[in-house]
Amino acid sequence: MDAAPSGDAGLERLRADSYDMVLLDLRMEGRTGLGVLEELRRSGNDVPVVMLTGFATVDSAVQALKLGADDYITKPCDNDRLRTKIRTVLARREPVLGPGAARIAGTGTRMREVIRSIARVAPTESTVLLRGATGTGKELVARAIHEESPRRGRPFVAVNCSALAEGVLESELFGHARGSFTGAVADRKGLFEEANAGTLFLDEVGDVSPGMQAKLLRVLQEREVTRVGTAKPVPVDVRVVAATHQDLEKLVEEGRFRADLYFRLKVFQIKLPELRKRPEDIPALASAAVARWNERTQDASRRVAGFSDEALAIMAEYDWPGNVRELMTTVEHACIVCDGGRILPSHLPEEVRAGPAEERNGGVDSRPGESGRRYQTPGPEMEREAIRLALEEADGNRTRAATLLGMGRTTLWQKLKEYGLDS
Repeated sequence: MDAAPSGDAGLERLRADSYDMVLLDLRMEGRTGLGVLEELRRSGNDVPVVMLTGFATVDSAVQALKLGADDYITKPCDNDRLRTKIRTVLARREPVLGPGAARIAGTGTRMREVIRSIARVAPTESTVLLRGATGTGKELVARAIHEESPRRGRPFVAVNCSALAEGVLESELFGHARGSFTGAVADRKGLFEEANAGTLFLDEVGDVSPGMQAKLLRVLQEREVTRVGTAKPVPVDVRVVAATHQDLEKLVEEGRFRADLYFRLKVFQIKLPELRKRPEDIPALASAAVARWNERTQDASRRVAGFSDEALAIMAEYDWPGNVRELMTTVEHACIVCDGGRILPSHLPEEVRAGPAEERNGGVDSRPGESGRRYQTPGPEMEREAIRLALEEADGNRTRAATLLGMGRTTLWQKLKEYGLDS
């Protein structure tokens, strides 16, 4: 939980990080609570907001609700009443997704926002642009949007735009007529036609050539395709979900990506966080990967029981440059090596056991703690006391305590045992 002394300071926090809820006082130093709420909603931030006021009037309550507050509560209020109000608002805001999104694992703030976005956009016909680093699960989210939409049961077709040369990609997307080029021995539908009435997922759309960008723009505008080697347009009813790891805004500025196509694609954007920014989701993702391994494994003796605490601690410390995709292959590697039973640290790949990049390089994590300070630990007694103080400041949260101390989570786990602080 974070606190801010003024409305402007609170807005800065909200721009820098994601939160599950905001308790917003009506009267604050500088910008008022209503001013903060208005700015939040103007900027597109949809975080749940409960207004706190000791100056309750019908007008202020109605105004807050009109500006987008979820509810309000008058001061003074006891903790039980406040907790009940918070639970009610969060339960009302929690998205309900069907089985189509069952494979999206994660309960942290960032992934809950992704799930809320899926629930919000899936029932519409809007084009969706997924942003995120390679391996963050963009295709999984695209499939969830399709399965949660009225187009479920119709085709979901995916193509990696960066994997095909321009001429090949054009033929794949739009189809071709017999004899239109060497090897075109028959008429062939393109993927837009294959996805008719369904969803077409254009992965790595930021890598397509200028010529293909123009053709894609025309399809999105006209809702029709023209096969290579013909002049007859074919109408298509396709919802497009696109994805990229590229900085499209920068590409537009450099003239390498069409601004009109960019605006056509970014009707609704979902940003997928890197795995290192949501370590709280690693246990759920790892368990899901083990469950899939066990489903595919016919030999019961090779089925995996789960993870040791030590293995999970090491996985939580690793920085996962390949994101969720790397985690899935890591778990599969561990399942093969452990040959049944529980996954131990020795079953993990060497680079994961080696820890974060700064530890592999023989250095110390130079990133500041969340409170902006680092503890100095010159000797065992002072180190034990520093760890105790960090745990106290972090309310027992070991991940945050490790950040405050500037040490890896596996290192902290070992020292907790060493100093008898792991109870």
